[in-house]
Amino acid sequence: MSDWNCVLATDLDGTFLGGSEEQRERLYRHIEDRDDLLLIFVTGRDIGFIAELVAQPGMPRPRLIIGDVGTSIYDGDSFEPIPALEAEIAARWGDAGARVVEMLKDEPGLTLQPTPFRHRVSYDCRPAELAPDLVARVEAEGFDGLLSAGRFFDVLPNGIAKGPTLLRLVEHFGLDAERVLVAGDTMNDLSLFETGLKGVAVGNSEPDLVAAIKDRPRVYRSPQEGAGGIADALAHFEFQTKAAS
Repeated sequence: MSDWNCVLATDLDGTFLGGSEEQRERLYRHIEDRDDLLLIFVTGRDIGFIAELVAQPGMPRPRLIIGDVGTSIYDGDSFEPIPALEAEIAARWGDAGARVVEMLKDEPGLTLQPTPFRHRVSYDCRPAELAPDLVARVEAEGFDGLLSAGRFFDVLPNGIAKGPTLLRLVEHFGLDAERVLVAGDTMNDLSLFETGLKGVAVGNSEPDLVAAIKDRPRVYRSPQEGAGGIADALAHFEFQTKAAS
């Protein structure tokens, strides 16, 4: 799986699914027309959402899926987990879902999301109501706490996030790191940009993310929103050319 001109590892909401309808259609056609571009979805969404998304006409199908903010890894054809790649994630989580829910059951500003995640617990949140020491208390229990988009709070296995999981895939499949482009728009994408891989923060990125990447020279700040920003970055990094047939 190593012979790719471009490996596009992209967030979904606000990024691959963002921008105008015309921008999305143009990008999706470009991806579908290429046989030298490996598409990886890297998202906070669960596999049920992704399966429904990919079933929509005109939506490109990813070869690999990193879901649940980096805590799950799926084959893009079967939508089945890849146990060998999830083993470390599962070990770090240790079936801790019930313990996390109990720990945070009376926490102000948090509303538990109903999706049954396997290796994380996620909440809708009201940031103004959150206790100032919430993240510190979560970390003291051996987890990572992540606030993103001003409305989500995720409890993750320690050291597991989108970026580290993507690097695990790059190494496992022998992908050329210099041919990888990561794309995102919120703070749960920051770990993607912390990998040192080439990246694009699309034009509608949240201010906290923009501030966090300002000193990262390999991250391109596109003025175009969503899918338009990804297309812009493909050109910026000279990944837009299809391989010769």
